[in-house]
Amino acid sequence: MPRTGSLDSFGSVLSGLAKRLGLESKLLELRLQHDWRHIVGEPIASHTWPAHIRFKKLSLVVRNSVWLQQLTFLKPALLAKLNAASGTELVKEIVLRVGDIPSPPAAPSDSLAIDGKSPEAEAARAEAAGHVAAIQDPGLRERFTSVISKYPSQAPPPPAKGRSRVL
Repeated sequence: MPRTGSLDSFGSVLSGLAKRLGLESKLLELRLQHDWRHIVGEPIASHTWPAHIRFKKLSLVVRNSVWLQQLTFLKPALLAKLNAASGTELVKEIVLRVGDIPSPPAAPSDSLAIDGKSPEAEAARAEAAGHVAAIQDPGLRERFTSVISKYPSQAPPPPAKGRSRVL
């Protein structure tokens, strides 16, 4: 039987599907939050947090104005690191603002968290389900929900007390 075409890898199919459904930047956002320390290094990661990506702009929360000033000069290098980690140019600009950095998520200690039945796991699953609601295939929708909900979701940090500076 002659071959009618080449087979695509599962990764390329999922990548194309994520792009078509508009999930590409959300997946990158979650990946950045999960791997932030590894991508930018410990000194920067301990004073910053990638809050969200909107319209190819990464909103980066910085602990104080001293770090904000330092990162202003490091933006090109930071952008290069982020785009190298993502493999594409999904981030074209970094917006810095002073705010509270969330503490790193604690490792699950009880059996409920390991089983995925904790309130946090259920909330993550519900949030992920909202992002993949447009997927028609139930099996694929369930798989995407499972993958997305495994990344730690961070609520946006509360607004900084006092003045907030956006560059």
